[in-house]
Amino acid sequence: MAIEHDSAVRAWWQALGLPGIIDLHVHFLPERMERRVWHHFDHGGPLMGGGWQIRYRLPVEERVALLAAMGVRAFPALTYAHKPGMAADLNSWALDFARKVPECLPSATFFPEPGVLGYVRQALDDGVKIFKIHLQVGAFDPRLPELDPVWGLLAEAGTPVVVHASSVPVPGGCVGVEPVAEVMRRHPHLRMVVAHLGMPEYEDFFALAERHERVALDTTMAFTDFAALLMPFPAELRPRLRELGLAGKVLLGSDFPTIPYAYAHQLDGLDRLDLGDDWLRAVCWENAIRMI
Repeated sequence: MAIEHDSAVRAWWQALGLPGIIDLHVHFLPERMERRVWHHFDHGGPLMGGGWQIRYRLPVEERVALLAAMGVRAFPALTYAHKPGMAADLNSWALDFARKVPECLPSATFFPEPGVLGYVRQALDDGVKIFKIHLQVGAFDPRLPELDPVWGLLAEAGTPVVVHASSVPVPGGCVGVEPVAEVMRRHPHLRMVVAHLGMPEYEDFFALAERHERVALDTTMAFTDFAALLMPFPAELRPRLRELGLAGKVLLGSDFPTIPYAYAHQLDGLDRLDLGDDWLRAVCWENAIRMI
């Protein structure tokens, strides 16, 4: 069924027999930081290319209510640091946000800096369920020696890390498959979720997920008309996408609220793949339940 409007989302997942959906790539940020991020999206720049108009430029309470109305049962408030001295404060903010919003999964971030291992350990002790780093915006190499014990700690804890590691929207930082592939070679038990399905380097990141038991991919912006204009998904990868999804390695992500189209359009893009109801149930609910 076509999912043309957000009002149709609930009926869509109910028809699949699901209790709702879980979205592992959602952003809520401190107000001042959010205004600055949205400014970058509005005006474009070195990290954004031409940028785009954000669809859900709404007060926090309205965004939370909209996710609830659509039946998004769990989501993180993914933050990410772009310079030293930010991450610990962002983690405190995100934990406080999760305490106030029952559907929000406690999340955290980190950056290569003195004290990083300490505040990551503290975040785990505080109940964080998922981490996020952005290698393009942060412009750091995940193979840095000061991050090695962090990766080791997260691998031991089994806590997933959403990693923006590909060249979307523009190349920059230490993106591409090789830096994170080296991290996985050092820490094969690390639970890594590659954001945006690895676009536009789809095949490289698919191969990474196939090689490593605990590497998965999220669907953020993939299969939308917006992404198809510049970074179309290769049709020859569809069978591998189906197998990865059924194997627990593809998870729903949206980038809400910083998207230029309706939330429903992300789900419609998944539906239009025609990979079967079992695949949709796995991607939109079952895989995230097992991971989180």
